Amino acid sequence: MINSLRQDGDAVKSKKYALESLNVGQPRKVLYNGREIETGIYKEPVDRQLFLSKTNFEGDGQADLVHHGGEDKAVCVYSYDHYSFWENALSIRLEPGAFGENLTVRCLTEEDVYIGDVYQLGEAIVEVSQPRQPCFKLAMKHQVNDLPVQVQNTMFTGFYFRVLKEGKVSKEDALELIESQANGVSIAAANHIKYHDKQNTKAIMRILEVKALSDSWRSSFEKRL
Repeated sequence: MINSLRQDGDAVKSKKYALESLNVGQPRKVLYNGREIETGIYKEPVDRQLFLSKTNFEGDGQADLVHHGGEDKAVCVYSYDHYSFWENALSIRLEPGAFGENLTVRCLTEEDVYIGDVYQLGEAIVEVSQPRQPCFKLAMKHQVNDLPVQVQNTMFTGFYFRVLKEGKVSKEDALELIESQANGVSIAAANHIKYHDKQNTKAIMRILEVKALSDSWRSSFEKRL
């Protein structure tokens, strides 16, 4: 069972997580299953300092603004800790940014991250808003048709930040936890209810109590009720 709640009285401890890479990229058109698809999933590592605005990093972009981007999904984050698992499972070599993420981070996974947690990132301040919801473009990028389903099943989804304070960010900046949510809902717990325990009304109501939850995930869970 996933432990989704912190205990009352848990202290807020400053923790720093190193960035493996900072990744950006502009939308491009690719052929997939006989169709031309425009996508922003192809991100490349950069070494220079970038400005992070309310909606994205300087030099970054999304093609499908209905399902990607916006203030609730300004920054996509994925754990480098999962890379070895996927390399073994898919028998491929993965480079940083392989999952279309802006931040590839070390030692921080979905069970450690709670919706509403706040981090310092260089000059910027960011807040966890929701899990990342895998789509067919992951399958397209890696030529593995069921990869989105595999990501859902493992719950190695990654997550999104909204930007509370804009500022400059570089790869050398650690991701520092500055505000944690007591009794918060973890990204892993939200994924579990989203994809596996779908009719757990009590858990859905608990998730909806989280003020920092993104509008899109809030709407999705409200429809289930």
